[in-house]
Amino acid sequence: MAVRLDKFLADYGFGTRSEVKKLISKGKIKVDGITIKKAESKVNENSIVSIEDIDVVYREFVYYLMNKPAGYLCATKDKSQPVVLDLLEDYRKNLAIVGRLDKDSEGALLLTNDGKLNHFLLAPSNKVAKKYYVKLDSVLPENAKEILENPIKFKDFETKGSIFQQIDDCSAYLTIWEGKHHQVKRMFERIGCSVKYLKRVEFAGLNVDDLPIGQYRELTSQELEMLLQYKK
Repeated sequence: MAVRLDKFLADYGFGTRSEVKKLISKGKIKVDGITIKKAESKVNENSIVSIEDIDVVYREFVYYLMNKPAGYLCATKDKSQPVVLDLLEDYRKNLAIVGRLDKDSEGALLLTNDGKLNHFLLAPSNKVAKKYYVKLDSVLPENAKEILENPIKFKDFETKGSIFQQIDDCSAYLTIWEGKHHQVKRMFERIGCSVKYLKRVEFAGLNVDDLPIGQYRELTSQELEMLLQYKK
């Protein structure tokens, strides 16, 4: 798919449209080895674009896994608070966040500009697993597993069960397939416990075990192949 050169560079985070137009007019950009000075020139997936002789690889879609730190909103922008996209050095303005984590929560977060995959991963019918590590302010009741692994009715939705794995008196793993607002916190409130720390350790088979908090990386080819099964 052919796109304007200035749009291509802006989408890849090399500045605003006006900034990249200046780079182009100054002769800093080459396409297939030829200096281009027209912002409206077209490039496609086969084009070799370089900025001051450093190649920019064209990819229609990108996929990042982030280990979100607490204190960041799951939003693309906010006037008064930091957002997760602030953590991306190679920010692309068309990136979207797949699902949400509360501002005070940490863990696995997928970011992509693949709208079709985003839609499929969030569709309830696809039953994408989300695994959380939870620390609580009180001791888990003896019937915690029984209650949490069975459907729980709330005013706005009903859970479809979960997988509960108790770690000790005050911590556990919980795997769910929905992604409702404050769902994990509300489920533990149902058994008389308040969540004091929440981390999503796995999303759709992607885990952040080896990814430091606040860092991100591109998906491996194996991870991407696994995720793209949801698009079929």
